[in-house]
Amino acid sequence: MNRRNFIKSTTLAAATINLPFTGFTQDTSLKRKFKLCLSPGNIGVSLDQKGALQAAIDYGYEAIVSFPNEIQNWSDDEVASFKKEMKSNKIAWGSGGIPVEFRKDEQTFKDGLSKLAKAAEALQKVGASKMNTWIMPTHPTLSYSENMKQHASRLGECAKILADYDVKLGLEYVGPKTLMARDRYPFIHTLAECLTLIENTKQPNVGIQLDTFHWYCGEDTVADLLSLKPSQIITVDLNDARSDLSRDAQLDGTRELAGATGVIDITAFLKALMEIGYDGTVRSEPFNKKLNDMDDKKAMELDMQSLQAVLKNCGVK
Repeated sequence: MNRRNFIKSTTLAAATINLPFTGFTQDTSLKRKFKLCLSPGNIGVSLDQKGALQAAIDYGYEAIVSFPNEIQNWSDDEVASFKKEMKSNKIAWGSGGIPVEFRKDEQTFKDGLSKLAKAAEALQKVGASKMNTWIMPTHPTLSYSENMKQHASRLGECAKILADYDVKLGLEYVGPKTLMARDRYPFIHTLAECLTLIENTKQPNVGIQLDTFHWYCGEDTVADLLSLKPSQIITVDLNDARSDLSRDAQLDGTRELAGATGVIDITAFLKALMEIGYDGTVRSEPFNKKLNDMDDKKAMELDMQSLQAVLKNCGVK
């Protein structure tokens, strides 16, 4: 299940979007190794894989997310041409969504799992090596321990298949407390709990998909980030929280671009990533209606403006 569709069914999208917040002190002592990644769907932009590459070149992104279900239908010539274009423009691969529905019944999970190898093989052919997914923080029928067991088992099976193609899997915990009352049983919604789930999969190629919004809503800290090894982080999502809501009242589907409100200390978050030497990709995920309603060109321009602004606040380019 796509979380964007889930969010549309449960919340209203944010009505406003602001300019990047620039109130932090610059610090030139740190260097960034991570790359700015274009994830078109996250900002309401409709592009296929080839279109995403061209947009990255045009708007200054340094990486693109992968669309494995599209890539697996390419010919060998298309693969070779695409890889050449990426290399010549110094564009790297970010992470793509895993095409397996593991949250529903067993048969649905098995059906998706049977198709995973083909998608992973496609990523390997183009040189991509990461997939990611999100974890629902509640369940209507499974207790915490039962849900942990099911997630660890199913995601572990996915990871085993991905490992055969040198692909890593990132898991994203979802932090807003407003979601915790959605179902009878709560589930993981903090970094520590997500690390426990990762450990329970017993697969070395499973790591964290960090998100500033969930980091903030889950009351995680800079110290928590500094405790991580760079290799544990698969990908990172950047966004800001609404200024008219308290931490406990934040809604998963109503966010702003990174640095837009200053509610979340994006600078401290990014500096922590730089301090530990994270060298993967970061991308925007604002779930913002006004941004989604813009034409594609304007949305990508504003997204890049916000990313450059938060880097400037950290004292880096």
